[in-house]
Amino acid sequence: MSFEAGLLQILIRMHVISGEDALALEQAYHASDINQFDEFLLSEGIVDEENLLQALSEYYQVPAFDVVGYFFEHHYVHMFPKGVLLRNVMIPMEVEGNCMIVVASNPNNPELLVELGNYVSYDIQFYVGIGRHICDAVEEFSDKADTEISEDEDIDAEQRLSNEEQRLIDEFYQVEEEGKGDESSGVFIEDEDNIE
Repeated sequence: MSFEAGLLQILIRMHVISGEDALALEQAYHASDINQFDEFLLSEGIVDEENLLQALSEYYQVPAFDVVGYFFEHHYVHMFPKGVLLRNVMIPMEVEGNCMIVVASNPNNPELLVELGNYVSYDIQFYVGIGRHICDAVEEFSDKADTEISEDEDIDAEQRLSNEEQRLIDEFYQVEEEGKGDESSGVFIEDEDNIE
């Protein structure tokens, strides 16, 4: 049984589509320009993301995971070349002991373990996710350096203020140690002998 037929059978059992709709949907998919069946179902509004993830979980017999809004650890993502993750539509989610959890659009693909094994020696546990969301997450998190801070992770306003205050204090003392100031530094220290 093809992936399309298997997924449609699950969606019928879930009462998301009717048996009459299944054949028409499969034919419409093959006539479309969309390469991935799950993407076709989403783009046509046949299923919502929650139902699709539930159906994919049942089809692949692994837990489903919605990657949208999840903060992936940069150092796990950077263990693999971006091209490998995008080509195989997968992203490492977390490590628990000696096991790495990887979210993939097709966790049954036997090549995934080979690809992952080229870079890490963890045991691999697969979750299934929606392909386009996985690729979006790979693009977002593989392009960030480990030390890059996003707006969500940014230090709070109080810390930013104290950092700015410390910079100004350091700058002031540096000028004072030189024994003079000039207009270009923004700090001017008058000669006490000239003060009347």
